[in-house]
Amino acid sequence: MATPPSAATFLAALRAEGVKVQEHPNWATHNRNHKGPWGPVHGVMIHHTVTKGTDSTVRIVRDGYEDLPGPLCHGMIAKSGVVHLIGYGRTNHAGLGDDDVLQAVIAERALPPVNEANTDGNRHFYGFECENLGDGEDPWPEDQVEAIVRASAAICRHHGWGKDGDTSVIGHKEWQPGKIDPKGPGITMPDVRKRVAERLEHAASWSPGGTSTYTVTKGDTLWSIAASRLGDGARWREIANVNRLKNADDIAVGQKLKLPKK
Repeated sequence: MATPPSAATFLAALRAEGVKVQEHPNWATHNRNHKGPWGPVHGVMIHHTVTKGTDSTVRIVRDGYEDLPGPLCHGMIAKSGVVHLIGYGRTNHAGLGDDDVLQAVIAERALPPVNEANTDGNRHFYGFECENLGDGEDPWPEDQVEAIVRASAAICRHHGWGKDGDTSVIGHKEWQPGKIDPKGPGITMPDVRKRVAERLEHAASWSPGGTSTYTVTKGDTLWSIAASRLGDGARWREIANVNRLKNADDIAVGQKLKLPKK
């Protein structure tokens, strides 16, 4: 049985993992605990917001909607990679999901297909909403995905999860029938889990070597990638060299490219 830590311990774990955090007013006591318990906790759930714009997204996940009161998550992960702390305790993020999935998460074994909604996920999961339109075209920047990985790893490290595999981190679509999140170019849950597991093999302060990765989206060129990710389009040759590309124009949507240090 995993008991959620104090808000201060949660915050310290995120920072130790290198997560860029922005605290919003009263986040540590903003919750739905009056509607039921939070805990025991067994995993981390990742969502997309179907919104655009960091400020407006923060307002939505903090306040919720008329038929779905906030907070809607513990943290909102912006495209910039900043994790905005919204609430702590029970939040309206997971809804009802599959009890067989919960048992697989607890046992850290392969997830079964999701086919029913009979178990309270708000009680048993940490939830991170991620700024994305969810239309399958809005890209997931590497800084955002890295923040998802680090925030998830921080929680897993605190609880000692991920020792026998890491199905402790799941997507909303792996929990509740009919859900599609997270969706879009640049993110898959198997890849997130793989990266979380890699982090857990190192100290919390660890960072991957001198390179990061970027997933090619529609309209990208090496020049545009170098300009947006490295701050100088002329560095496209470095990207070509790191990835041993003989033809700089020969890149495809969905392809993962290593990026040199900024």
